[in-house]
Amino acid sequence: MDPETIGFMPAVELAELIRTKKISPVEYMCALLARIAVLEPKLNAFAHLAADRAMDDAKKAEAALMSGAPIGRLHGVPATIKDFVPTKDMPTQRGSKIFSGDQSIEDAPVVTRLRGEGAIILGKTTVSEFGWSGVSRSPLTGITSNPWKIDYNAGASSAGAGAAAAAGYGPLHQGGDGAGSIRMPAHFSGVFGLKPSFGRVPCYPLSVSDMTTHMGPITRTIADSALMLEVMAGPHFLDHTSLEAGPANYLARLRDSLKGRRIAYSPDLGVARVDTEVAKLVKAAATRFEELGAIVEEAPTPWAKDGPELVRFFWSAHMSRLARYFPEWEAEMDPGLVACVRHSENVSVARYQEMRQRKMAYVSNIHRWFQDWDFLLTPSVSVAAFPAEKLMPDHWPSHPWDWIMWAEFCYPFNMSWNPAASVPCGFTRAGLPVGLQIVGKRFDDLGVLQASAAFEQLQPWADKRPRL
Repeated sequence: MDPETIGFMPAVELAELIRTKKISPVEYMCALLARIAVLEPKLNAFAHLAADRAMDDAKKAEAALMSGAPIGRLHGVPATIKDFVPTKDMPTQRGSKIFSGDQSIEDAPVVTRLRGEGAIILGKTTVSEFGWSGVSRSPLTGITSNPWKIDYNAGASSAGAGAAAAAGYGPLHQGGDGAGSIRMPAHFSGVFGLKPSFGRVPCYPLSVSDMTTHMGPITRTIADSALMLEVMAGPHFLDHTSLEAGPANYLARLRDSLKGRRIAYSPDLGVARVDTEVAKLVKAAATRFEELGAIVEEAPTPWAKDGPELVRFFWSAHMSRLARYFPEWEAEMDPGLVACVRHSENVSVARYQEMRQRKMAYVSNIHRWFQDWDFLLTPSVSVAAFPAEKLMPDHWPSHPWDWIMWAEFCYPFNMSWNPAASVPCGFTRAGLPVGLQIVGKRFDDLGVLQASAAFEQLQPWADKRPRL
């Protein structure tokens, strides 16, 4: 089997071939690591590649298989971990020189669960510094390239995870999303990304960004995301915000009719600027849900008007905690991050609480609005990929730190905790991917997966691969 076929094989298929001894975990890992060795100098998706450890684990997986020992659902299947998530045998550096080489003493729950089902951790994927921006670069690792165009933005903060999924670095990639950091890389890199309901997948350590960070999968197929979510989801004692309910059987329940489902479509949420090509592709994708029997209507979103002011206040205010590093590290930090931190250096506790009260009303209005709709369709992001050394595309207004201008569709559902996915829906004339966002009611992760799977059947994308 050639390295490209190996790299793009879905986890659901690979796990079955390994279980039935039709593929050797060792031979698979050799081929995959060979592919990564050729492509990684161009893409730079790994902050830390644990090739030797991965080969050792593949040999152990093969020995267990041959001995007839019990195996998990992901036995021998490779996965990557975002470089914010603690791993006891690999550094967790957060995209910053401040934490270069930093080593945790334990694995986070998602890592333990993936390994517990037999997954082999390839390494840690690149991130923007402290996850502050949606652009795939950091002072520590430099630019992570979009596989569809080298040196272009692959999205962030889960930059390496999205690029790795698109490039065929194996099937499973863990991401985190505090204001779009799963959905943006999925959009820019032409793969599937799911931000589950808040608390569905336990986070550790917990973010201090007022409970907006969600853990989820980035994959090439919906089935792989469903399987990965099953493995990662469920309550955990280290995350007191994790949901009590255990994971549903998402994979077995993907196929469900959308007939009669009420779907709202918004081209701009009433607040966002959107590039013309992106808008056209998303509108065409939204109308296709009518072919599935759904009722699709363009609908106003009056709750959205307060979002831009709220997100810009909280994004900067939550980053202000990093000011303590300035005396020693400011010159080594991303200048945009420094500007973002300084924007809130004089914010008072009273002002923060006032804005938080407004945020709670905003969230209530989102959930009240969703009483009339099963799903909401929007663009995932307002623009296609642009040069990764820039914070904004050339044809957008410049700003020292406000990249959020082109990501107005993502953050509302971090605040409100709704599940939301980015589904590939086409390419620009320049051959750059575009994503459709599918948002569901809170807790309806299965519904979002089902709607995504229905669109995947109607307009497949997994066969479309960047020419690397």
